[in-house]
Amino acid sequence: MNLRVAVQMDPIEGINIDGDSTFALMLEAEARGHALWHYEVRHMALREGIGREGRLLAQARPVSVQRVAGAHYRFGAPLRLDLGGMDVVLMRQDPPFDMAYITATHLLEHIHPKTLVVNDPAAVRNAPEKLLVTHFPALMPPTMVTWDAEAIRAFRAEYRDIIVKPLFGNGGAGVFRIKPDDENLASLLEMHFARSREPLMIQRYEPAVRQGDKRIILIDGEPMGAINRVPAAGEARSNMHVGGRPEKSALTPRDREICAAIGPTLREQGLIFVGIDVIGDYLTEINVTSPTGIQEIDRFDGTNLAAAIWDRIEAKVAASA
Repeated sequence: MNLRVAVQMDPIEGINIDGDSTFALMLEAEARGHALWHYEVRHMALREGIGREGRLLAQARPVSVQRVAGAHYRFGAPLRLDLGGMDVVLMRQDPPFDMAYITATHLLEHIHPKTLVVNDPAAVRNAPEKLLVTHFPALMPPTMVTWDAEAIRAFRAEYRDIIVKPLFGNGGAGVFRIKPDDENLASLLEMHFARSREPLMIQRYEPAVRQGDKRIILIDGEPMGAINRVPAAGEARSNMHVGGRPEKSALTPRDREICAAIGPTLREQGLIFVGIDVIGDYLTEINVTSPTGIQEIDRFDGTNLAAAIWDRIEAKVAASA
């Protein structure tokens, strides 16, 4: 099977080829003989009108990739690409999950599922990282999503040690731990709400994070691998973007219980490539926009999760032909 694959991502020039999951997917696609094109969201255009079929276009470039630092990609000549003529579109741009991101999901709905968009754009729009998880309350630590400063203060009074997160952020940016004796909560809330109309997510701090925040990759609802991310000394966040240390990790019975509970929902919603975060016994996030972690897991486990993802994608394209 030779597929035409368009990759919607951020600029490829500055990616970390040893950590970027999109790059791993592109390498695997090229190894299988699939043809690749690269474009950014800002280069999309939807054409509609009476008497014509709508066309979702993108100013794109053919691309080939190789694992060579400083020479990891090669572009062909730019062209106006009809995304509806692709077999697969990988929606892999990073958050923040803002109105630009939401608009991109609306545009991609014009071609999906005739062109398979991974992940399903409507499901991505309805399931940003920190909200889909709230549909599984039995798996979560105590959590609140709110604009209400008084409600946040009450939550803190109840649980004392808390984590404050921007609802639509990524990579650990803007995440704060507020300890019981911390006097900065009011200033933090004032600063956030002065520049944003979005609510915050507040969670009880889980001391188990000192042993690591586990990233588990699910492919079409099935757990396929995990990595533990241990926070650096003096840091509350475990994200590798901010110094978290990756460690080899196996799935525990509790991890499998969590995956079994959420897997059917992910599969039903067309969320093929998902990364969840587990601290101790608790599910804290379900990442569906642009999950990461497959290269780190591959290095520890000797696996090829990109191959497993493409196996599922190819099977779905074949089933719809």
